[in-house]
Formats: sequence, C-alpha cells, structure tokens
Amino acid sequence: MITTIKKRAFLRRILTACTLLAVSTSTFAEKLNIGITLQPYYSYVKAVVGDKAEIIPLVDAGFNPHNYLPQPNDLKRLNQMDVIVVNGIGHDDFALKVIQAAQRDDLVVIEANKEVPLLPAMGQSVGKGAVNPHTFVGLSTTIQKVYTIASELSKLDPENAAFYRKNARKYAKAFRLLKRDAMLSLGQLDTAGMKVATTHNAYGYILQEFGVDVAAVIEPAHGVEPSASQLQETIEKIRQSGIDVLFYELNMPNRFVDTIEEATGVQLYRFSHMTHGEYEANKVEVEMRENVATLIEAMKFVASKHAQEKA
Repeated sequence: MITTIKKRAFLRRILTACTLLAVSTSTFAEKLNIGITLQPYYSYVKAVVGDKAEIIPLVDAGFNPHNYLPQPNDLKRLNQMDVIVVNGIGHDDFALKVIQAAQRDDLVVIEANKEVPLLPAMGQSVGKGAVNPHTFVGLSTTIQKVYTIASELSKLDPENAAFYRKNARKYAKAFRLLKRDAMLSLGQLDTAGMKVATTHNAYGYILQEFGVDVAAVIEPAHGVEPSASQLQETIEKIRQSGIDVLFYELNMPNRFVDTIEEATGVQLYRFSHMTHGEYEANKVEVEMRENVATLIEAMKFVASKHAQEKA
C-alpha cells in the first residue's frame, strides 16, 4: 500500500515536471520574432518588448545604409521573422526590396513612421515631394514611433499588450525629461539669428525642436558628396549668409568638411546619425543625449558669438 502511494506521488511529480516543461517550451515557441532594419529600431523594439520577444536584425552590424545591397542571408533572416519594423520612408530601402523578394503574405510589416509629421528633404538634387527619412534623430519623432510600435505589437501579442504600452510610456518619459532638462539649461539664451548648415539632410528633426532652422545642406542628395562646383557654391553661401555652425556626421567620411572650415571659418560640431555600429538596447538614448549636449553647446557658442559682435 505504502509502495503504491509512493509510486503515485512519484508519477504525479513526473507529470507536473512534464507539464511545466511543456508550458515553458510553449511560451518560448510563442515568442514573436521581430525583425528590424536599422540600429535605432533595435533600441526602440527592445525598450518595448524587453524579454517577451526575440529581435532579429535583417542585416549584420557594420553596414552602410546609404549604399547597402541586399544579400542572400538577408532573405534567410527575413524568413525567421513574424513581423518586421521598418523606417519605410527612406534609409532602409534595401529592406523593402528584401521584403518584396520574399513574397510572404504572412509577414506583418510595421511602418514606424506612419503617424509621424514628416519634414521635406533638403539638398540641391532632392526630388520633388521627397521627405526627410531621419526621424530617429528627433526626440518627439522617436516618442511617436515607439508608441506606434507598441500599439502594433500589442495587436499581434495581446497577452503582453499592457507590458508593451507601459514600456513605451517609460521610454517616452525619458526623452521628454531629456528635452525638458535641455530647455532649462538654455534658460533665457538669445539664439535669434542663429544660422546653421548640415553636411546632409539628417538633423532637421532634432534642430526644429529647439527652434533652429537649417540654412544650407551640403550634400546635393542623401549620401552623395558635392561636386567641386557645388562645394564652391556652398562655401559662397556660408560666407554671404553668415552661417555660424556646420553640423556633420560623427561616423561617416566628410572629406569636404575641412575644406569648408578653412574657407569660411565656420564652427564645426558633430552629430551621431545613430545608424552605424552595433545593435544595442541603449544606443538611441546614449547617442540622443550626446546629440542634445552637442546642440546646446553649439547654441551657447552662437549666442556668445553674437553678443560679442554686438558689443
């Protein structure tokens, strides 16, 4: 009798263990496989889903989105994904080609920028109606995209919807506080008349949040270096219009920047584009803070310069 009871207890423990293992395996299998196309979207999605989903970059780190051509491994990775988050308005055009080639009706595509107010593209050779695709450089645009991502993922994974939305709000709060602190540090700073140029059409979204207008874009089109004549035109424009600051890309070759600096005396500052390097959870937050600090430094420089000119 005692032996029978022991056997039954042992069997119950075995069944319990098997049930727990099955649940665990089922839970893992049910995790969404979420694809991303650019480094900022890894940060966004990781902030939203935490460990509730798997994140799969479409392309290995270290690529240049300006001239990347799709590779066979990209299609293999895409076939592992349940859903993919895209910029969708430029900068990840390579990904849209891979998605089209895959011919997967079951793949969900989340267009992160669908609710974002877009700026027009700038540059001498920019086509009519082109938009600025660099929304990941802005604070408010980042917040909107994270909310969109959380909302769309919640539809696919309703069991974790509350978790996703809570994380999106937490992420948004960090960027709102960053902007608030930056504004407070500027105080009563007079930046009226501040004129800036940028090497390419990337920084309008962050500059507009601090009331800074872009007077000139050096590259004639996205990722295209200016010709000798276009460069000379830019130099003349900087001289004549009194541009104070030139923002250029931290992680890209800018061979013409030194030429402009020598010819005009314009002050140089570097911004991160956020689409280079490794896929990291905190990449956007770290590099956004650095960009905001750089912008504040530039604004204070211009205010001091103009005050000295008036004295």
